[in-house]
Amino acid sequence: MKVVRTVAELQDITRQAKAEGKTVGLVPTMGALHAGHKSLIDRARKENDAVVVSVFVNPTQFNNPDDLRTYPRTEEADCALLKKSGVDYAFIPSVSEVYPEKDERVFDLGPVAEVMEGARRPGHFNGVAQIVSRLFEWAQPTRAYFGEKDFQQIAVIRRMAQVSGFDDIDIVACPIVREADGLALSSRNVRLTPEMRAAAPNIHRILADSLEYARTHTVAETEKHVEEQINAVPGLQTEYYTISDTLTMQPLSQWPESGKAVGCVTVYAGDVRLIDNITY
Repeated sequence: MKVVRTVAELQDITRQAKAEGKTVGLVPTMGALHAGHKSLIDRARKENDAVVVSVFVNPTQFNNPDDLRTYPRTEEADCALLKKSGVDYAFIPSVSEVYPEKDERVFDLGPVAEVMEGARRPGHFNGVAQIVSRLFEWAQPTRAYFGEKDFQQIAVIRRMAQVSGFDDIDIVACPIVREADGLALSSRNVRLTPEMRAAAPNIHRILADSLEYARTHTVAETEKHVEEQINAVPGLQTEYYTISDTLTMQPLSQWPESGKAVGCVTVYAGDVRLIDNITY
């Protein structure tokens, strides 16, 4: 595995790969890698000739300075996992390499970015669009891989690709990877206290139980039920639970006659902000 630190070197590598007719798989990450990331890498490894994994804590997508400051950074362990996983290139740039000047671009992300996380984290999705668009431009991937834990983010990235001319890149959504007790894998899980780690699996349990509840209740009743159930667990506090259309991300007032709905939740476990979702 080769560690790449500069944009110019990454461009040279991927340009050469494409010239040789090779497919390139890109897995954008912010590091603190875990088995969820490995599942994306494994998928990319199976489907492409060359795999690039970026490891970069992107400052433009953090609207909370404390969240940026406390985000785990584990480059040595990340590189060990990447090498063991058969990654060809690890792109690990500095902030100044990615943003030699302030990125002033504002993307037309539309309604998918205006609800849920978009409403509560101003500027977050524009920051995501800034970094992912740069990675798409530099790596020129055939396919890019993202985890469905960030369900809304995938919809936003698809929109960014559409409006930015990256229609030729196949954006691949990969299933959530969970611990044995159901907790969705997240880099933020390392910040959970033992008490909060014990409480956190209740998020997925309550979401899963809501599938049966939803069969005989309205969307609004199901949303209220899930919030009340989560908030009844000591140490857990729901920020929101919204049942939305899986494509537009717009909140639903009734269950769709065709297609599926997704329930997206954000929960504070102590001071750690966790997200999860379930499809109805």
